[in-house]
Amino acid sequence: MAILTSVLGWFGRFGSLGEKKGSQAIGPSVSIIQDATNIGTDGALQISTVWGCVERRALVVSSLPLFAYSVRGDGQKDLARSTRLYDLLHNSPNSRMTPLEFWRAMMLNHDLLGNAYARIDRDAATGEALAMWPMPSDQVTAVVLADGSMVYEYTLDGNVAVLSADNVLHLKGLGNGTTGLSKLQYMRPTTNESVKAQQSASSIFGSGGKPTGLLMIDRVLKPEQREALRDRFAGMATGNISRLFVLEADLKYQQLSISPEDQQLLATRRFSVEEICRWLDVPPVLVHHYDGVTYNGSSATIDSWYKTTIRPLLVSIEQAVTKRVMTPRQRATMKVEFSFEALLRGDPAARSTFYSTALQNGYMTRNEVRQLENLPPDAGAGANMLTAQSNLLPLDKLGTQTGGSNAPAQDAIAQ
Repeated sequence: MAILTSVLGWFGRFGSLGEKKGSQAIGPSVSIIQDATNIGTDGALQISTVWGCVERRALVVSSLPLFAYSVRGDGQKDLARSTRLYDLLHNSPNSRMTPLEFWRAMMLNHDLLGNAYARIDRDAATGEALAMWPMPSDQVTAVVLADGSMVYEYTLDGNVAVLSADNVLHLKGLGNGTTGLSKLQYMRPTTNESVKAQQSASSIFGSGGKPTGLLMIDRVLKPEQREALRDRFAGMATGNISRLFVLEADLKYQQLSISPEDQQLLATRRFSVEEICRWLDVPPVLVHHYDGVTYNGSSATIDSWYKTTIRPLLVSIEQAVTKRVMTPRQRATMKVEFSFEALLRGDPAARSTFYSTALQNGYMTRNEVRQLENLPPDAGAGANMLTAQSNLLPLDKLGTQTGGSNAPAQDAIAQ
């Protein structure tokens, strides 16, 4: 039966990437490891690496501000602070949550279950979104209707509410484009291995651990003699180094070292950390796994993670918000973007270098820099001008600059 299911899945009949009407498959049709336990979200979050990876991704994404902009006819954009959309995305997604809390909950569902859903409350007159409420992904079923449209069945307290696609923000992980695949179901063999290793470690060390050594004697002791001997030399088991033990009456002490099986268990647990980090796309150093990692190496790894993982994830959220939350009128005149530069707030040196480069090369004004630093705008006219250094001039222009070596050349200032 397993072979038949595998073959049918290969041809797309039961495969989770296949298209079909009705509810969508988000898990594997076959398992490469038989009898792997489905531990669910509650079990997975008891694995420290899973918790660490999910929390790290969720905190990085949710801590970045999401702005709404008004787009002018020339393509330039201005912060749309006075609009409902700006207030919804930047200040208050609903009456109960801050933006960080909202996006953190969405990311938790997205990363573990492959899909994140939020119900959208809209103004009856204009259709503009007023609030967004996260819905637990394991309580939502995405359904494709016969005409190709989608609805979402949300089960709450035994009741089922059917929501149209226009009223649901749907963030999708890797999948066929209709729904995302449940990462937790696909990584079941890995989490199962991690759980078994953790159970083995608990059984070994949970009751005081294995003995550190053996006292040997060539005769049989009476029960009371055995107890007296155990009490006298109990310090050996607790690592007492303040006393010198003298063994008498042919007593011999043999120290026990960790067995190859125990060493393999420790190696398995370390490998499990790396495997889970690979599944959830988080550098191990970010969940405090520093095996063979240097500072310079970890810094480069984290920078790469920002570019290759976090940035594409932000684009996916921006596009989902544009498609699902914004009205057609808003899509024509507005756009939403995360402030990816907010990551620099924790690195003053990198932030200063970024601003200096932007000012010296003429693609940011001083007031734009002050806005990013949450400073009030400078009233001077020069603060809104694009400036550039004039050190590099054509040879035939040498000597033509006026006003002293420190004064900016006139052709280096652009409105």
